[in-house]
Amino acid sequence: MKAMVYSKRNAPPAMRLTDIEKPVPTADQVLVKIHSVSLNAADYRSMQMGIGPKSGIFGADIAGLVEAVGPDAKKFRVGDAVFGDLSISNFGGLAEYVTASENILASKPDSVSFENAAAIPMASLTALQGLRDIGGIKPGHRVLLVGASGGVGLFALQLAKYFGAHVTAVCSPRNTETVTALGADDVIDYTRTKLRSLPEKFDIILAINGNYSLFTYRKLLVPDGIWVGIGGAISQFIRVLFLSPLLSIGKRKMRMLFTKQSTEDLAFVMKLVEEGRIRPVIDRRYSLPEAAEAFDYVKAGHAGGKVVVNVIP
Repeated sequence: MKAMVYSKRNAPPAMRLTDIEKPVPTADQVLVKIHSVSLNAADYRSMQMGIGPKSGIFGADIAGLVEAVGPDAKKFRVGDAVFGDLSISNFGGLAEYVTASENILASKPDSVSFENAAAIPMASLTALQGLRDIGGIKPGHRVLLVGASGGVGLFALQLAKYFGAHVTAVCSPRNTETVTALGADDVIDYTRTKLRSLPEKFDIILAINGNYSLFTYRKLLVPDGIWVGIGGAISQFIRVLFLSPLLSIGKRKMRMLFTKQSTEDLAFVMKLVEEGRIRPVIDRRYSLPEAAEAFDYVKAGHAGGKVVVNVIP
C-alpha cells in the first residue's frame, strides 16, 4: 500500500510517498480502508518536537470503510463506515490502510461524507470538552473564543451557540464573514482591537492557541468565570503550568484542556452534524501525494477551518 512516511533522515521533503506492507488486524482491531484524513496541530507539533509515530505515518483523524476485522472484534463488520481519532494508537492516517482498535472508532452515517467525518474527531471533541466539561457552559453564558476561525474554534463557536451561549469571536478580518455566518454574536478583529481593552466580562474564555497574557485573560472573566487553554506552543504550556494555580486562587479559574478520546462524544457530535445543527468547515483539500504541502499550510497557522487529505479522490 502507499503511505506518506516521515523521517528526519530524509532530505527535504522529509515526508515521502512510499510503498509499505499492508497491515493486518489483530485482537480487537479492524483494518480500515481510508477515504479521508484531516490534519491537526497535534500532527505537526509532534513532528517539530521529533516525537512521531513509530511507523513514521502521521494523521490521526480518519474516515473510511472496514475491510477486515481481527479475531476478537465484535463492534464492526466488513463494509461498515467508521471514523475516529488514532492519536493514542500510533496515528497512521496518511496511508491507504490503517489498523486500529474498534473501541476508538464510531459509526459514520451515510448522510455524512467521508471528508466531513474525518474533519470531526479531534477538533470537535476538544471544543466540546472545553465548553461542556471544563467550562460548564449554560444557556445565557457569555463566551469569548480566541482563535475562533481555526478547526477547533469553528466547532466551539457552533457548539456554544447550540448550548445557548452568547459568543464573541476573535479572528482575523479575512475570517469575519465565516464566523458571522456560523452564528457569532460579536466579532473582534484582533489586528485592530486590543483584547485587554474589551469592556465586557465573560463566563468562559476558550483560548485556542491564543498567545495573550494570562493576566489579561483573567481581567476579562466574570468573578466566577473560567479560562480554558487549548493547544499552543511549548512556551505557552509552561507559562500556564506555573501561573495558572496562582491565578486560580479565588473563584476565577484557569485550566488547561487535555482532550479525552470518547466514542460517546463522537456520536454526540455526529448526531448534531446529521441534524444540521453544526457542520464541519473545510478550508482546503489535498490528495495523499500532496500531504507534505498540506502540513506546510497547517503549520503556517492561517487555516480557516479544517485541512483534509483525501486518500481516495
